[in-house]
Amino acid sequence: MAYEDKLFAALADPTRRAIFEHVAGRRQSVAELARVMPVSQPAISQHLKVLKEARLVRDEASGARRIYSIDPEGLGPLRAWLDRFWSDQLAAFKAVVETADDS
Repeated sequence: MAYEDKLFAALADPTRRAIFEHVAGRRQSVAELARVMPVSQPAISQHLKVLKEARLVRDEASGARRIYSIDPEGLGPLRAWLDRFWSDQLAAFKAVVETADDS
């Protein structure tokens, strides 16, 4: 599976997107996420595993807990993928404006 496919598959699930957004706000443990999410701690752990495999989050040990945060290295390819469309749209807009100026 291509990286982009894994990334979008990870974000396709609404619960994972919500977890991702919570972690984007601040670093959190599974227990902290379970307090604000309508799913169990084991389910949160499974969702985080998918997000981690897609390189959207990373974790670090803090005593017996794992603390999750956004993985900026994983966001780079996502941003590049999205920027490709932005660049294409800007080029198309430029072409339209230049064509209108020539008229």
